[in-house]
Amino acid sequence: MAINDSDPETLKRGLLARFRGWFFTGLLVTAPVLLTVYITWAAIKLIDGQVNKLIPEFSSWNLGDVPGAGLVVGAMLITLVSALAAGFLGRWIINFGEALLNRMPVVRSIYGATKQILETVISTQSDAFREVVLVEYPRRGLWVIGFVTGATKGEVARLVPGSNVNVFIPTTPNPTSGFLLFCPIKDIVYLDMGVEEAVKLVVSGGIVSPPDRVMEKRVAAKNRVKKAANKKVASKKAPKK
Repeated sequence: MAINDSDPETLKRGLLARFRGWFFTGLLVTAPVLLTVYITWAAIKLIDGQVNKLIPEFSSWNLGDVPGAGLVVGAMLITLVSALAAGFLGRWIINFGEALLNRMPVVRSIYGATKQILETVISTQSDAFREVVLVEYPRRGLWVIGFVTGATKGEVARLVPGSNVNVFIPTTPNPTSGFLLFCPIKDIVYLDMGVEEAVKLVVSGGIVSPPDRVMEKRVAAKNRVKKAANKKVASKKAPKK
């Protein structure tokens, strides 16, 4: 029995399928934008609220109710502290404050660890989280994405044989949590993808996969060679004047 395209039931199904496709396409387009705006707005409101707590007079200023004004004021305060820390008086105050913190049993551990991590990550000479690797884990044949945080040093380097590196293995969908592995250099595979691309791959659970840079370069090189060959053949076929 042939299906009649003019059947009302068939037209209804086609219309519903079309509307469903439009809806999911619109969701795919608008969801990232709305989520980005929401997270940015929430971060700005959070910083503005913290500035209001630190500076009660801030809310009475003309710009106190302007969204983002607290973010600007916070950035200015951080820059001012950095400028003061470069002088003799600023260094003395910082050293005095650190000496007080180091005498507090619990606080000194938190402060020391936080300071060391920030100095390592922010340092321009640091190689932390700049290289993406594949690690065979938790068994042979299974691979996970990892970030090299530096060479293995200290007691671990002395006790573990061979040359090893510290690799942070993030979890999906929250890459800020994970675990640390001390991996032999010969057992890891370095990737060409950037850190941002690797984070997207982890957060999306593999849905967003970055392109293969090596294959793109090979295809581009082949296209250039083919284009040059075609140009050479065309020049030979062209009639001489």
